[in-house]
Amino acid sequence: MTAPEVRKTHAEPLFRIARRNAVSVKTKIVTRAAAILLALVIDAFFIVLVTKLNPFAVYARIFAASFSAPMLFMQLLRDLTSLLCIGVALAPAFRMRFWNIGAEGQVLMGGFATAMCMIFLGDRIPTSALFLVMIVTSILAGAVWGFIPAFFKANWNTNETLFTLMMNYVAIQIVAYAVNIMRGERASVGSINKAGWFPNIFGYNFTLNIFIVAALTVAMYIYLKYTKHGYEIAVVGESERTAKYAGINVKKVTIRTMLISGALCGLCGLILVAGDKHTIATNTAGGNGFTAIIVAWLAKFNTIYMTLISFLLVFLEKGAREIASTYGLNEYIAGIISGIILFFILGSEFFLQYRLIFRHRAEHAEKGGADK
Repeated sequence: MTAPEVRKTHAEPLFRIARRNAVSVKTKIVTRAAAILLALVIDAFFIVLVTKLNPFAVYARIFAASFSAPMLFMQLLRDLTSLLCIGVALAPAFRMRFWNIGAEGQVLMGGFATAMCMIFLGDRIPTSALFLVMIVTSILAGAVWGFIPAFFKANWNTNETLFTLMMNYVAIQIVAYAVNIMRGERASVGSINKAGWFPNIFGYNFTLNIFIVAALTVAMYIYLKYTKHGYEIAVVGESERTAKYAGINVKKVTIRTMLISGALCGLCGLILVAGDKHTIATNTAGGNGFTAIIVAWLAKFNTIYMTLISFLLVFLEKGAREIASTYGLNEYIAGIISGIILFFILGSEFFLQYRLIFRHRAEHAEKGGADK
């Protein structure tokens, strides 16, 4: 005698979420393009309802903010390179699942070291020697700022998120203290002389920044994808137990990776001070240390994709400022317009990683399997 069939007493959910196994490049492109298109439609309704403006005219101004003149496009590249450089620096740490939230401070310390070299050595040593000293000191300053939290994490398993975040405030206070001491003619590097400034190429001092960051982007892509160190970083990020079983020294990889991440942030500080700002202040990094977290995460730590994400974020930021100025809009309204686009792009990543299985489809699939 068979036991009676047990009926389900609980209600099935309307849908459930399941992880996708693999997504084709075509699907990724179509999904992201659809997200941007939908965001533009929502933005158009928002613009008409709130500002009473023609959405097509607003979109045209956003585009014109970066492409209506060669100088504006070069400024776009300038801002892109500073954001992308930090994103590239964060890539190895994030790939290792070491959440380095301290890029802002690491960049600031690299820029601070560069500024001190320019102030105190600018008129005392040859330019070639000055550049060499600036490079070494900026890299060392950033590397030290990355090494400290990595050392504590590797040896005592401290929380790297809080540790690196707190290091930002320490860096800010150091720079603020130094600038206050030197307040006056030395508070600005450019007020003394131009020793240590990057050379003018194609009419801009920051042109060299673009070449440097482009080279770093490609080099980091190769480092993470094709080298033994990149493999070790990926294994440690997936599972420390697996890494230890495979004979990988987790402590060594953790410290080495953060030294690289901090050093590249320090180098970003160098290009900001020597190739762009020509001064040092507590806001030299401009918040890019935090924005770059979005860049690294959206690009899945692929530095080539980071270029596209950085371009989009900088393009939207410049466009928001342009329409706020042109149409006299509140800066928050302009921010909402660009924020909606970013929100939809972030949302599209969910659908690339997961799929929704609705109740009726699941039941249909089960019946089909039972009939067979």
